[in-house]
Amino acid sequence: MKTYYIGVDLGGTNIKIAVFDEGFRKCGEKRTPTEVKYGSEHVLVRIWHGITELLEELHLKPEDIRCMGMGVPGILDIPNGISRFSPNFPKWEEVPIVAWMENHLGIPTFIDNDARVNLYGEWKFGAGKNRKNVLMITLGTGLGGAAVVDGRVIYGATGSAGEIGHINMFRQGRKCRCGSSGCLGRYVSALGILRTFREKVEAGRQSVICEWVNDDLNAVTADMLSRAYDEGDPLAIETMHETGELLGYGLCAVFSLYNPEIIIVGGGMSNMGDRLLQYTRDVLDSHALRIPYSACTIVTAVLGDAAGMLGAAACAKERMEALHSA
Repeated sequence: MKTYYIGVDLGGTNIKIAVFDEGFRKCGEKRTPTEVKYGSEHVLVRIWHGITELLEELHLKPEDIRCMGMGVPGILDIPNGISRFSPNFPKWEEVPIVAWMENHLGIPTFIDNDARVNLYGEWKFGAGKNRKNVLMITLGTGLGGAAVVDGRVIYGATGSAGEIGHINMFRQGRKCRCGSSGCLGRYVSALGILRTFREKVEAGRQSVICEWVNDDLNAVTADMLSRAYDEGDPLAIETMHETGELLGYGLCAVFSLYNPEIIIVGGGMSNMGDRLLQYTRDVLDSHALRIPYSACTIVTAVLGDAAGMLGAAACAKERMEALHSA
């Protein structure tokens, strides 16, 4: 009898679901909008429906699935399967994800931070393969981070190690739902870079993007910023420059703490590539510690946005095996 695994990557914009076989070859995939504004119960139902629809398409049943892994943004109680808080998810506190999913699907379920499952995917199967010191940052709706140090994924006392999105960059900056203000993720993320652009336009600056959206700033997307950058739009270039520099300064602190041999940049915003990262590298070139920085490379994720699904499934398999061998 064949064995299958499910990997779910829960993002602020989309839910990504995939089924893998024993060799972690993808059998099928489904993506659906998260619709976070409707709250946790609505999102959980969307995940459940997405999984059941994908299983039907693949002619599989829940009992064919050995276990399921889920990458969830924010602060988690991993042993008890609870999402405690997620800064980009409204009406989302103390959500019992594992109990809810196991009750509705009957599939053993494991959760971990979304950046950490992306790290796990790239470390085991992608850009970080065979490396012992890896830093992964995920640039999506928010900003996440995770690290492998001396061959081990680090968690910390509450599973919060690597939350670089909450490094304080400004004493009095944009408010964050974590309770602080000026957090790096309020600026370096899809939400953050779009807000930076909007603020500049609202201050009287001009951009070709405004013509594209008929001055509806809520319709501006990160892809539009990249396109405008390529067309030489000064405001798009300035926005990328500021955002890339801020990421560089944030990484200087993280770089000193984790001493990685490779920094992998993933998430949807990684598609901006050197439009953004050239300014990040400029800051690191001039501010990072010389000797450790000379031993580190910065690359974009090779698995793209599939890393989280793959990493979540593979991580779940390891935890399932650990439970059975205990």
